[in-house]
Amino acid sequence: MPKHPFHAFELALALIRSLRPVLTRLRQHDKKLSEQIETAANSIGLNLCEGRRRTGRDKLHFWRLAGSSADEVRGALYLAEAWGHVEANDLVESLAHLDSLLAITWKLTH
Repeated sequence: MPKHPFHAFELALALIRSLRPVLTRLRQHDKKLSEQIETAANSIGLNLCEGRRRTGRDKLHFWRLAGSSADEVRGALYLAEAWGHVEANDLVESLAHLDSLLAITWKLTH
């Protein structure tokens, strides 16, 4: 864990932990979608951390990217559920983390 906690990054880590079983199941049905979710989830954490060390408009850019990636993960999870690859109950924890991340990135950028 980071020496100086950054709540948004902690949530990004919690999201990834909650996605692990979901992606294991999704890989059996749609490997490309599971890879896209993994890439976007990594992007959330990486952009939050990079934005934390930037200044001005540059900082906002990275935090906007983190929010966009969070929305991408959320949309991909809804698609996976709509295709029947995962159950809605499997997504509750991940979607709650995403809602929190989207709220935080909104506050960071507005």
